[in-house]
Order: sequence, then C-alpha cells, then structure tokens
Amino acid sequence: MNRLSRAASLLSLLMIATSVAPAAAAQRAKREHLTPQEIELVRDAQELDVRAGVFIRAVERRLRIIFNQSAPDTKQEKQIAEVLGALPQGSRTELLYDIAHILDEAIENVDDTAQRNPKSPLLPKAVRKLSEASARFLAQLTPLRASIADKAEREQLEQAIDNAQQIVEAAKKLPAEETKDKSGKKG
Repeated sequence: MNRLSRAASLLSLLMIATSVAPAAAAQRAKREHLTPQEIELVRDAQELDVRAGVFIRAVERRLRIIFNQSAPDTKQEKQIAEVLGALPQGSRTELLYDIAHILDEAIENVDDTAQRNPKSPLLPKAVRKLSEASARFLAQLTPLRASIADKAEREQLEQAIDNAQQIVEAAKKLPAEETKDKSGKKG
C-alpha cells in the first residue's frame, strides 16, 4: 500500500507540475504593450483624436528604440519624455509586439466610437491622424522583413504591419475632408 500511495502522490505532483508550467509560461509571455504612464494618458484622453495621439507617440517611442534613434533634443521632446516616462524596455520582438498591440488598441477605440457615435466629428479626425502616422510606421517596418529570421519576431512584425495597413485602408474609405473657406466670402 505504501508504494501505491507514493505512486499516487508522485502522479498528482506530476499532474500539478504539468498544469502549472504552461500557465506560468503563458503569464511570462503576456506583456503589457503600454507603459504605466502611457496607460494613464490613454485613460485621461477622453477625446478620440487625443487618445490617437497617445497611441502614435507610444509607437514612435518603440520605433526609436528598434532603430537606435535618439529623440531630437528639443524642448517639446523633453516635455513629452517627462509626460510619457521612461522608455519601454524589451527585445525587438517584444517592442514589435507592443507596436502591433498598440495599433490594435487604436483600431478597437475607433471601432468602439464608430459603434457608439457614428456621427462623431472626432472619428474621421482620429482615423486620418492614425493613418498619417501608420503610413510613416509602414515605411519603417516594411524593410525589417528582409532582416528578420526569427519566427516569433516575424509574426509580431507582420501583425504590426497588418494593423498599420488596416488603419491606412480605413482612412481611404472616409469621405473627403471638408475645407473651410477662410476668405469669409460667400458663394
């Protein structure tokens, strides 16, 4: 009986270990795509176009790290750095993950606003803002395809590119932007 109870205990321990290991690996793999300061800024930005600006800045910061670019040493950039906090940390794969998920969150925000308030004047403004930035992001991200061999990194890059392309395509479906006649003349 002693052998049997020991075998049962060993089997139970093995079952627990095999069920906890994948959960622990999944938890380690889960990464927050925004820094705590960026999350606060997103929460505080109630207007969609302002929130889009936060997402754009967050992506730009990660691209600077990926491409080893320092931020321009201007007063405006120093103020932005103070507000956004420390630069995000991570490997190129993790930073590409962040970019893909930031763009995905931006898409979700636009979709949510479109469902709740399809006539919102902020909707086309935010989509155009995101589209202009996404076109810049695509110009930077697309050439990386040639230099990435790692499967996980490639998947994150492709997801980031796909999300940026979705935003650009969505902006093409918007009606033409109205121009205001600044001369004050009528007809």
